[in-house]
Amino acid sequence: MLKVGVTGGIGSGKSAVSKRLAELGAYVFDADWEAKKILDENETVQEQLIQEFGTDIQNPDGTINRKKLARKGFSNEENQAILNAIIHPFVFDAIDEVYEKLKKTKKHPIFVVDAALIYESGLDQHLDYVITVIAQYGLRLKRAMSRSNLTREEVVKRMDLQLPDNTKVQMADFIIDNNESEEKLYKQVDEVFHQLA
Repeated sequence: MLKVGVTGGIGSGKSAVSKRLAELGAYVFDADWEAKKILDENETVQEQLIQEFGTDIQNPDGTINRKKLARKGFSNEENQAILNAIIHPFVFDAIDEVYEKLKKTKKHPIFVVDAALIYESGLDQHLDYVITVIAQYGLRLKRAMSRSNLTREEVVKRMDLQLPDNTKVQMADFIIDNNESEEKLYKQVDEVFHQLA
């Protein structure tokens, strides 16, 4: 079972690509969802984050307030690196665990890791292939603002902290252009899937 990463900047449409791959028979591991789960459930992670970013990232009941953490964690490169260094090892372990379980079932031809920071985290070193989804800056901004409750400023800040598209394109095994219709997007995804599967 191939291990394939799907990445792209915020608003590029990587989730749409992963959704299509799942429809075609791939298993999709949502790294962002897993990171949120770890944040909510893992006490070691919570303690480390409070140590690094202070008690003002906590809710009154002691749990981590994701919005406050995001504000701190995505305020600059150093904070983002700290946040990622705490959470990513646990996400990597979860990826390996799920992959090993699924490999035995032989149910899926491809194991997809949907993650925004594949290159930034070094995860690409553990994958067979990486698919990078690209879209124009303005379009990404519009999409990201319409589907999240982030302000324009917050979206721009996150975009600026991610590797630029041209760097990801140079490193990618497959590039999917998501500047046009869903139909055109799916056609590209289908082609990549059939090449891999």
